[in-house]
Amino acid sequence: MLASDFGYIRVAACAPALNLANPKENAKRICAQTDHLSAQAVSLILYPELCLTGYTCEDLFFTSQLQIDVKTALLYLATHSRNTKSVIVVGAPLLINDGRLLNCAFVISNGKIQGAVPKTDQPNHGEFYDRRWFVSGAGIDISIDNELGQFQLSTNQLFEIGDTRFAIEICEDLWAPQPIGTTHALAGAELILNPSASPDVIAKADYRRDLVRMASAQRICAYLYASSGPLESSKDLVFGGHLIASENGHQLRENQRFSFGTNSIITEFDWQQLRKDRSQNSSFSQADRPNNYRSVSTSIDILDISELSRTYSAHPFVPNDEHEVSARALEILSIQAAGLARRMLSGNFQNLVIGVSGGLDSTLAFLVCLDTIKKLKLPVSSIVALTLPGPGTSTHTLKSARDLATATTVTLKEINIHTAVSQHLADIEQPESVYDRVYENAQARERTQILFDYANKVNGVVVGTGDMSELALGWCTFNADQMSSYNVNAGIPKTLISYLMRWYAEHRASPKLAQVLLRVIKTPISPELLPTTKSAHPTSSNNTDVETDSGISHKTEEIIGPYELHDFFLFHYVRNGFSPKKIYFLATHSFKDQYSEKVIKKWLMEFFRRFFSQQFKRTTLPAGPKIGSVSLSPRGDWRMPDEASASSLLSELESL
Repeated sequence: MLASDFGYIRVAACAPALNLANPKENAKRICAQTDHLSAQAVSLILYPELCLTGYTCEDLFFTSQLQIDVKTALLYLATHSRNTKSVIVVGAPLLINDGRLLNCAFVISNGKIQGAVPKTDQPNHGEFYDRRWFVSGAGIDISIDNELGQFQLSTNQLFEIGDTRFAIEICEDLWAPQPIGTTHALAGAELILNPSASPDVIAKADYRRDLVRMASAQRICAYLYASSGPLESSKDLVFGGHLIASENGHQLRENQRFSFGTNSIITEFDWQQLRKDRSQNSSFSQADRPNNYRSVSTSIDILDISELSRTYSAHPFVPNDEHEVSARALEILSIQAAGLARRMLSGNFQNLVIGVSGGLDSTLAFLVCLDTIKKLKLPVSSIVALTLPGPGTSTHTLKSARDLATATTVTLKEINIHTAVSQHLADIEQPESVYDRVYENAQARERTQILFDYANKVNGVVVGTGDMSELALGWCTFNADQMSSYNVNAGIPKTLISYLMRWYAEHRASPKLAQVLLRVIKTPISPELLPTTKSAHPTSSNNTDVETDSGISHKTEEIIGPYELHDFFLFHYVRNGFSPKKIYFLATHSFKDQYSEKVIKKWLMEFFRRFFSQQFKRTTLPAGPKIGSVSLSPRGDWRMPDEASASSLLSELESL
């Protein structure tokens, strides 16, 4: 499989070593760099604004010799493009027949100039004097037919490379109050290119970086930016040669500025995903479209790419940067607590009723309860914590539940469900020695019955604990742990929960509580619905187990697969809408040092089987706060029929 089969196009932004006011030499350097990048399967290469002359030529722009040299350089580039499979975009001045001088970007491929785009917004403030030399290209739409060839001079052009399209705005066009790039995006350009000459002063790089990133988010596009380097004139200004690649609000690449040699960045844009995101965003899809654009073929197809240079995090729900994890954790806990507090106020509830198992999910929900009562200025007695040991409960998790309550001064009520489950199984004539689905679900439903009845008793809200990963896989019992009054973890995937817990242990917990949280993080994930090697029986209420021998035999990830894989699958299917093959392709790269292709395929098929067959559990989910860009709420982000078939997706994977 090739990356280019899944909608990727490899692009580059380049700031070549400039020879100021020497278009012929600059053209040679651009050709050499183009050959170098084209050999790396780069389909589209962007060079800076006025890169053939230099942005700082000032009144030399008016001289006939420089204009002649520019034409010679453009013809040289066009001729050279016959021998390359890449499209290049270069900046140069263009004098048209009516005497106007324009600052243009030229699109060159397959032996000719395919089109020229003039700069619209001409800055004439501060250090900028563009209007001294150039006029605005706004409204210009003329055909050029001279020694440079035949092509259109207009801003309203979409240039095609294979099945994707790009358009061009130049430098100030991005900074202007009404950026023309927005119109380009609405016309259908998935990629916006910006050849620029932006001088560097204190903090401008940060502003520029944010501007490019947010422009890509607003327009739901890929954005490639290339600015002039330090070999421009330094009479009053210094240029850093800033190169940036962003995609729908995410920065993919950036260079180190102020290099005196040729500098470039390479990445891939996913134009198929951008189209999917645009179709799903009603604000974008329903906006008025311009009708005066023409499409121009570059006569170049997207080059084959076997490997991606961009990376996809193996844990897409978890920030890579530790500082971002800290900021994100505080935000997430605040959202959870605010949602739960509002739910308490709405029904004038006095208490929070939560089942504490000693596992990851219920422990995080318990911490949210602590934040909630603090927000509402309620006493700690407002948290009614129940632990409900049954046939599958280990002494390890029971001890964690007890220690959690002790460390937070919350009263923990223990209600053992062994007798109740045995009685129920006898009532429905189910042998207690048969460890099947009936045996497991009876325990889960008994716990839920107790929680709701106890909530009625104390005028409380039953706090749900199940996470989004479990909901995606249907790893919950219908009308049992699937149900609650309000599920604070509904929008949080399993891979994120341990990070939140670790952050809480390091930044907010007392030493005693931190010790409990770290113990819970190390505990194997389990529903604890099958008999254990060390059962928490009523007669052993004071038992303590050895840390290295938890007694947990019913381990979730041995049954349904690693949660880190399932969260990866979930993110790219629900958030990005990727096909099974594309998810498989990305997973084999992101987890190449952890799982074999065979293992990834096995669990990916399991993910789709469960995701489709278990939708009926998500259709009836209780309310819970949306946390990130992925949500499975049946009232919000994800709606699908319970009866939908996964057969075509599974067939696609079977064919691998």
